[in-house]
Amino acid sequence: PTCSEKQAPGFVEHHTAILAKGVDSIACLSVNDPFVMGVFAKKLEAVDKITFLADGDAEFTKELGIETNTGGFGGIRARRGVFVVKNGEFTKVNLEESTGYEGHSSAELVLGQL
Repeated sequence: PTCSEKQAPGFVEHHTAILAKGVDSIACLSVNDPFVMGVFAKKLEAVDKITFLADGDAEFTKELGIETNTGGFGGIRARRGVFVVKNGEFTKVNLEESTGYEGHSSAELVLGQL
């Protein structure tokens, strides 16, 4: 619920403002299957605003070094965060300190950093 109720809605709400800052696209990565990601996109009414990327086996998440083990809650997951990528280079990385949400990866914060 944290993603769908706290973090992702800000990116839907501020989608136009973020793109106006020169961002080409907004993507959401999750250790999940593509069917769940499709439902997530529809629930947020973000199908035409955000690209939802499924990392079913957490391979990409592990390559980025952002995996966290939530044990019986969900196993290996991706840490919540925001990455700004320009010409293939990470120019900004904002990761939450815990599995919760403190706002380090909010749309509002990244919008102010662009």
